[in-house]
Amino acid sequence: MPRRNQRRDEAPPLDLDRARQGMQVVQQWSDGEWTVRTIPGKASAKTYRCPGCNQEIRPGTPHVVAWPADGRGDETDRRHWHSGCWRARERRR
Repeated sequence: MPRRNQRRDEAPPLDLDRARQGMQVVQQWSDGEWTVRTIPGKASAKTYRCPGCNQEIRPGTPHVVAWPADGRGDETDRRHWHSGCWRARERRR
C-alpha cells in the first residue's frame, strides 16, 4: 500500500532581528528584579565595559544586558555584563 503525502502547514518566517537580540527574562536578585537579555556573540558589534570586572566586552563576545525591571529607566540604565560576572555578582559585594 503506497504512503500518502501529508501536507504540512508552512512555518512562519523567521524574524532574524528578533533572533539576534537574544532571550529576555526577569530575574529576582537581592537588590531587586532585573530584566536580563542574553546577547549571542554574532549580535555583539560594539565594545562595552563590564561593571563586574571593569574589563572590556569585545565585539563578538556573548554576554548579558541587564536593567531594572521596574520599567522606570531608559537605555542609560542598561549595563552590559560578562555572563560569568553577572552570575557571580552577589559574591563580589
